[in-house]
Amino acid sequence: MIEQIPSLPAGILGFRMHGMVTASDYESVMVPDIEAAFALNRRLRILIHLGEDFVGFAPGAMWDDVKLGFRHISGWERTALVTDVGWVRVMSSMFGFAMPTQFKLFGNSELDDALHWVAQI
Repeated sequence: MIEQIPSLPAGILGFRMHGMVTASDYESVMVPDIEAAFALNRRLRILIHLGEDFVGFAPGAMWDDVKLGFRHISGWERTALVTDVGWVRVMSSMFGFAMPTQFKLFGNSELDDALHWVAQI
């Protein structure tokens, strides 16, 4: 499941992921919000929080994530990923440098720091 994080500063999108994230979750929550934001802004800042009950991504969800990222490859300004999930942290550390954005990884206890970082000008 994906839910939008409400009440973030202007210009920042935030999403919290719980349980098993499916392609339907991406298509019904993230894609419309991100496409609408890109219609208004050339560059976006995003905060992703994988909650403690996050289980993983269904195969279709991973594909939707890749497609969405490449569709707007030059539009990602800053991305904060907040998680304590070990395998996600390892993968993000290994491949974060290749993302077309300023990318920073935070632990769950650092959610406020992540929001502050992503909001910095």
